Amino acid sequence: MANDTYRARFEAVKSALPGADLAWLNGLREAGLRQVADLGLPTPKVEAWRYTNLNALRKIDFHPAPALANGVDATGLPTLVAAERRPLRLAFVNGRFRGDLSSLDDLPAGVTLSPLAARVDAVEGRFGSLVDDDASPLVGLNTAMTGDGVVLEIAAGVVVARPIELVFVGGLSDDAVAWHPRNLILAGENCEATIVEQHVGLGGGPYFANSVTELVAESGARLRHYRLQDEGTGGFHVNTLLAHIARSAVLDNFVLSLGGQLSRNEIHVKLDGPGAEVRLNGAYAMTGRQHCDTTTFIDHAAPNTSSSEVYKGVLDEKARAVFQGKIGVRPQAQKTDGHQLSRALLLSPTCEIDTKPELEIYADDVKCSHGATAGELEDDALFYLRSRGVPEAEARNMLVTAFLEEIIGEIADEPIRDAFHARVEGWLADRVTGEAA
Repeated sequence: MANDTYRARFEAVKSALPGADLAWLNGLREAGLRQVADLGLPTPKVEAWRYTNLNALRKIDFHPAPALANGVDATGLPTLVAAERRPLRLAFVNGRFRGDLSSLDDLPAGVTLSPLAARVDAVEGRFGSLVDDDASPLVGLNTAMTGDGVVLEIAAGVVVARPIELVFVGGLSDDAVAWHPRNLILAGENCEATIVEQHVGLGGGPYFANSVTELVAESGARLRHYRLQDEGTGGFHVNTLLAHIARSAVLDNFVLSLGGQLSRNEIHVKLDGPGAEVRLNGAYAMTGRQHCDTTTFIDHAAPNTSSSEVYKGVLDEKARAVFQGKIGVRPQAQKTDGHQLSRALLLSPTCEIDTKPELEIYADDVKCSHGATAGELEDDALFYLRSRGVPEAEARNMLVTAFLEEIIGEIADEPIRDAFHARVEGWLADRVTGEAA
């Protein structure tokens, strides 16, 4: 897509975008537009995008997604949360809020959950507050073209017992369409909540979901954030999470990536107070020619902070994965404890993983480590199962399941853990069906 096309697309829709009459938001939109118009989409010449080439995305002329009156109803809405748990839910189809698919009854006191378009005039000073000058042009594109998203505010001391489910359904269009959700998660002091986010594609045509989430956890807050990416076969999915974690606050994040022809999960976390903690875990399973990129940066900006990240993935056929993880420790961040690990299981000689773990440490009293491994299924384990009468395809799937279950088992919420297990089992079943065909 030529850079001047971004300006033309923006001019065509800007009057209909939420907050079109707000000077502060228009200023942010213009700045984001200039960034993407000047730089274009990132290329492999940009170090952070060295292993992920967006040429396939660049060649498609995506249009803003129109509102859809049908295609998804309440009975067909994908969900990871059982009805008996009475989740609070916001649902979006091709980036547009669907009130008929959402569930906002009986919001607990101290909790605000609404589509961004309905509250855009109330988020001045918070929208864009975590975006720095080095942000990807895709974040700038999101800022310029944001149509809707989620605003979640949790007051100090509130413990939200019901899970909060955010569902994004895409692909229901014959045209190449794009949407750019912007989510704001603002957790007050000593609050607690579980957020379950799902991105699912129900069509095979090309579409582009470019999502940005800004998350602020105030002192003592505890957030569990579980995320599933299962876009359609023609989907391009880029998600950027920008998180600020204050003193003694904890963010427990897990991402399971299964879908899309190209996906990137980019996470930037700043640990900005003593006792701040982040756990970044994830799993991915890719086949065919799918491409999955996980890029993280954890900024230890205060003493006595801790981070842990483990990502495990399975690749088959000609699939490709990328893991780039960086831990940064500032001079004042003494007593930092930071650890990082990437492990990949390669099921085919034609699949590939590129890894780039990094430590950048400017303090001397720290405990930090990183590691990356990639390998095939163990012949001895496979032989053991085969010798006991287990068919080869089933034996291989048992070993793959065991490999991924180790990390999925870290999910603290048992029903969500079971739901993620079921998604992996579905991926394996589809893979066996494909082999049989």
